[in-house]
Order: sequence, then C-alpha cells, then structure tokens
Amino acid sequence: MDGIAILAPEEARRIAAGEVIDRPAALVREFLDNAIDAKAANIDITLEEGGCKKTECSDDGAGMSRKDLELCWHTHATSKIRALADLDTALTLGFRGEALAAASAVSRIEIITSTDGREAWQLETGPGGSSPVKLEQTRRTKGTTIRALNLFESIPARKRFLKREGSEAVLCRQAFIDKALAFNAINFRFIQDGKLKDFLPAVSSKKERFAAATGHQNFLHEINVTGDGFSAVIVLGGPELYRNDRRQLFVFANGRRVHDFSLIQAMEYGSQGWFPNGTHPVGAVYVEVDPSLADFNIHPAKREVRFRDPGTIHHAVSGAVKSFFHNLYLGRVGKDSRRDAEAQRTQREEGEEVGRDSRRPQTEGLKEAQRTRREEGEEGGEFKFSYDSAISASLRLRESFSQCLCESSSQFPVYAGRVFGVFILIEWGDKLYIIDQHAAHERILYDRFLKEPIPKQELLAPIPFCTDSDDEDAFLEKKREELSRLGIDIEKDETGWRIDALPSDWRLGDAATVKEILELRTAGENMAERWAATMCCRAAIKDGDYPDDETALALGKEALALKDPRCPHGRPVWTEISKEALYKAVRRD
Repeated sequence: MDGIAILAPEEARRIAAGEVIDRPAALVREFLDNAIDAKAANIDITLEEGGCKKTECSDDGAGMSRKDLELCWHTHATSKIRALADLDTALTLGFRGEALAAASAVSRIEIITSTDGREAWQLETGPGGSSPVKLEQTRRTKGTTIRALNLFESIPARKRFLKREGSEAVLCRQAFIDKALAFNAINFRFIQDGKLKDFLPAVSSKKERFAAATGHQNFLHEINVTGDGFSAVIVLGGPELYRNDRRQLFVFANGRRVHDFSLIQAMEYGSQGWFPNGTHPVGAVYVEVDPSLADFNIHPAKREVRFRDPGTIHHAVSGAVKSFFHNLYLGRVGKDSRRDAEAQRTQREEGEEVGRDSRRPQTEGLKEAQRTRREEGEEGGEFKFSYDSAISASLRLRESFSQCLCESSSQFPVYAGRVFGVFILIEWGDKLYIIDQHAAHERILYDRFLKEPIPKQELLAPIPFCTDSDDEDAFLEKKREELSRLGIDIEKDETGWRIDALPSDWRLGDAATVKEILELRTAGENMAERWAATMCCRAAIKDGDYPDDETALALGKEALALKDPRCPHGRPVWTEISKEALYKAVRRD
C-alpha cells in the first residue's frame, strides 16, 4: 500500500477485532510486528521496570514519512490494507491499524522515525489524547524507535492487575522469543534494565534459531513439507530430547505463534512410539499458507488461526514426522548391516578357514552389531531409546577410559560385562565387583551437585501455583533465597506463586515440580541434600539402560573410588565376591 491511511468506518467495523493492551508483553508483541513488517534487519527491545515504566522497540526498517507519522497513532490507521478483501492477500503480521492507537490510549507514546537517515521526525502524545500532540524534526538513522512510557499511569484500576516487574519482564521476554523463533534472518536483542539479556544473531535456518532460543544445541532435525497452498518447516528433537509437558512444542502460522492444538497433536501422532510413555517431543512447526486459505482475524491478538483445510495440513505434518523417524531407524539398521558386511568381508580377506575358527570372527561381528543396537536402543526390530542426552552428558566419564585401554592385567579394573540390565561387573585383582549402575551414578552426581553451583534455566512460561496452607506460604517466603541457590526461582504475586526458573534439564511436569518443591518443607536443615538427591535420582542412568563398554568401565571406576559407596537414599553402590569364594562356590580347587 502507498502510505498510511485511516480505514473507512464501514471497513473498520467489519475488520476490527478489538485490540487491547493489557500488559507490557502486548506492547512488545505489537511493536515487534510493526518492526518486522517494516523489513528490519536489526531489532532491539528495551524494558525498564518490567516494561511498566518503558517498553521500547528500535529497528532499522523502512521508517515513516512525516505524513505517515502524523496518522499512525489514530484508530484504524494502516498502510497494509484498504478493504476487507485485502486480507486475502495480506502477508504482513499487522493489518488492522489498532496497535498504536491502543498503546497511545494507555501510555505516553514517543516515536522517532526516518525513511532515509537524512530527515527524521519525532512525535509525542499523551495517554488517551490528554496532552497536545507534539511533532518536531530531529535526527535518526533510517528506521523507527517507539517508546511506551508509564503504562496505565492514567488508569490505576488496570495497573493494579499487573504482576510484579520480574513477572512482567518474563512475559515480555516470552513474546520476544516467540517472534524471534519465527524470523531467523533478523538480529534480535532483548535489554532489561540496562542489561543485555538475550542476543539472537541472524542465522540461515529455523533449526539454528530454535537451538539458540531454547538452548537445545544437539539432536535437532529439520523437516520440510509442501502441500497444495501451503508449506511447512518442522524443527524436531530426536528421541534423545523429551519433556513431561508440551511447554516446548510451538506452532507458527505465517510468522505468528498460534495456539493450534491440532498441529501439536500432529507432531505427537507422528512421533508415537519414539518417546517414553507420558513424555512429549521438543520442536516447532512453521506453516506458511496462502493468506486466502487462513483467517487470522478471529482473535484480538491473532493468537489463533482458522485454516480452510486443517485436515490436510495436519496429515502432512503427522506423516512427515512419522516418515522421518522411520527413516532414522532404517538408517541405523543400515549402518549395522554395513558393519556386519564389513566384518564378513574382512574375514574372507584374511583367508580364515571354514569351520569353528572362521565362524568366530563373524559371530563376534554380529555380537558387536547387536551390542551397538542395544546401546542405541534398537532391539528386535523395535526402537527403544535407552537414556536421553541429559543422562549421557551428565556422565562425563569417557575421558578416563583412554587410560584403561592397555590395562589388561587384573591389577587394574577390567570391565567384565553387565547382568540383568542393572549391574556392571568389574574385575579388579582377585575380586569381582558387582556395581548397581543407577545407585553408582546417582551418588556420583550427588557428590558433584553438593560441590558445584546448580545451573538454572529461566522458563519461557512461568509455572503458576497456589499453596494449600499458611505453613507452605511461610516456607516459600523464608526459603526463597536458598531455593534460588538450588536452581529454583519463585515469586509471589496477587494470584499466588509462580516458578520462573528451574535447574537445567529439569524434566518433571508442572504439578510434579510443585509437589517436589513443597515436599522440601519436611527436609529441615537438610534441604540442599534432599533436593540434590531428588535431582540426581531423576537424572541418573536407570535400570535397563545400556551404557557402552567405555562408559560402563569409567562409571565402575568412579563408583569404586567413592568415599561413601552408598546412594543418597542409603543403599550400597556395590558388593564384591572374591576369587576364592567364587572358586569355593563351584568346588574348584
């Protein structure tokens, strides 16, 4: 469209969905939409006091002329459509011309803009038009800076419903992340009270941006889907990544994050059988659809979308995810088949005799392939991932194995195998040590947690909860700082409590998380030890998991070196049987 114009009243009535600015996060969302629509390559969001004192968005986009600046804050002033029919072709995030009008009704607005970096203009207007509009010439590089100051200062009744500054800042950051996830070619910065909290540089793929925004640097895959009138990019974590809730499943439609359970369900349907029961994958689906086949005007904040043919998109996403996991499995089986073929080819080249000696290397090769399949979770043609990336990463034990490669003598610990999917066998000297892999790993992690700070991760969406008694309230108030040292950030607001941060890789669902935290009330002075024991039990390798031989030996060596060879709950980590006792048991002299 050629510049900003105010929609005709009849068109405005047909299009408007009633934009409402209810908190700073709504300002962030609307300002970002305008900056992205202006083709900005760099966008900064700056907050003061959770956005209540100042919410600012600065970009290097197209900017506005003086004429457009004079009109932009009026109701239904837009450059993106002229009539209802234009919605069928609109590719912009905004189109109704309500956002700046709604913002100027509840805050003091300042806009500085330039279309070329040579001539710039600044506009100021008070809340609800309570003060004269001020327009003057100024200086600025190409682009626009918009500030909303003192939100709801003139509407105290609405201001009372805002949360604490920290909570509002978290919601603003979530709105920021939602936009950044969808537009990976833009540099985004989030500045809070003078400190740079997030910097997401431009990257070439949705997968890279998803990794940077969520912290999942590994095990992510990108899947492309096309259909009649739509296309989709699916960023999906492999079976190594899973959660006990759907908090890291996202749906985007034409650049907007929308609440569409159907497409979340499609990702879960396609990945059925690849994750433990009761858990959910991590990922996002980015749908680009012909505007004439979708309606974003059904929700004031465009958080919902109505597709003309939702079943087709659902089926395409579900089928693509299912096909991806199927091919992933076939790829691993093919890798094992190639390994078996290589073992047989080596056998032939070495000219081994037919018979028992010639069969032995082949059998060992097949055993190696079977052992690798078990380690990777493939057994009997059915995929089962044994343990996730957090457990694998937390072991950090492989480094010590290189020292054991040449230790064939029994004077050094020697890995002797595993039994019952539970115990690691280590031969050392004239004794056989039987090590409980879960108890050992749990104790090792427990000792580390008590020595090192617990890394925490700020939640994209806080977990709200209410207590059942004054005693629980008093406990949370008194122990708030100590809980923070344990990786748990909690805050109290008018409606109850909320959890803003949890230890990294925490995987319990919301209800279970709240229950675990409140149960710390019974720990007395041993709260840190109780929490460490809880975390380590959740993270430690489980019965039935299959660590590879290197990791198993390294885990066994650390277990035998423990000063206190008991798990945090008091069970012994290992037991032993001597060579003499074993010989005696089978009557061997």
